[in-house]
Amino acid sequence: MPLTAAEIAKQIDGEVLGEGSMTLTGFAPADKARAGDLTFAENQTYFNRAEQSAAAAIMVDGQFSSTKKTIIRVPNARIAFAKVLPLFFPEPTFAPGVHPSAVVAPSAQIDPAAYIGPHCVVGEQTRIEARCVLHGGNHVGANCVLGADTQLFPNVVLYPGTHVGQRVRIHAGAVIGSDGFGYVLDSGAHRKVPQIGGLIIHDDVEIGANVTIDRGALGSTSIGRGTKIDNLVQIAHNVAIGEHCLVVAQSGIAGSTKLGNFVTLAGQVGLAGHLKIGNKVIIAAQSGVMHDIPDGEKWFGYPAQPDRQMKRQILAAQQMPELLRRVAELEKKLAEATHANARKP
Repeated sequence: MPLTAAEIAKQIDGEVLGEGSMTLTGFAPADKARAGDLTFAENQTYFNRAEQSAAAAIMVDGQFSSTKKTIIRVPNARIAFAKVLPLFFPEPTFAPGVHPSAVVAPSAQIDPAAYIGPHCVVGEQTRIEARCVLHGGNHVGANCVLGADTQLFPNVVLYPGTHVGQRVRIHAGAVIGSDGFGYVLDSGAHRKVPQIGGLIIHDDVEIGANVTIDRGALGSTSIGRGTKIDNLVQIAHNVAIGEHCLVVAQSGIAGSTKLGNFVTLAGQVGLAGHLKIGNKVIIAAQSGVMHDIPDGEKWFGYPAQPDRQMKRQILAAQQMPELLRRVAELEKKLAEATHANARKP
């Protein structure tokens, strides 16, 4: 969608330096930009490349100026980048309605502004609100709720009783609300503990592809407002994740663990069960957490420890070969001295 530099600047709180009436037809990185494109630069090196590119305009957040290009100066180039992309690459829209191949229970409530795609199943007493999109092949069990503007990408499964807030995006292959992994050893066999709780996903959550989130055993598993969950994450029963958390790919959270707000779990982090992770905690990649973590701390390692403590241990381990060599030399010298003393009359 062509827009002028001035129109773009208005939508991203920017200031135009140069030709505001210039029409911009696309957005691309500097090395792939063509005539009419807008690009962006976060530092001098990228700005130099952008200035030499075919792009017509450059979006920046520093005090850059150019005699060759129109400049759109913004408070934060990364934020502006996220805002400007949808202007040039809007998401597809879906005409409201129910595809003929969909199976919708008679008691389900489907808002007239929602779209139910091909081969979807919607269970009894489920409510799907305005502008929801079920892309296709989705199974939504009985007594579910999908808030307005929520999207289920292909083959997402929602087990019965799952409550999803507004503006939630759940990507392909995710399984939401399946049974928690609960068993008790009875006479030499693992007896299943029925998982009769629920699952609540609050507003503005995004859930990646092939994520699995278990329903609660008795109470509810809960995912807080604004939290973003990457692909291939496992979240067990009765976990409570706070608001605006980031959970990166292949992480796993065991049952009944609680996360505060603004927590970051990097890739392949594992949290043991029944832990309490404080607000604004950061846990580095491939860490295994066995203990509660207070607010604001950074932990890493296996088993995970506070970052400064773990760094000291890593440095000590790196010095270990030299230390062992020196100890061996001292032991050799001590043995020689002892032998020499033993031979004296």
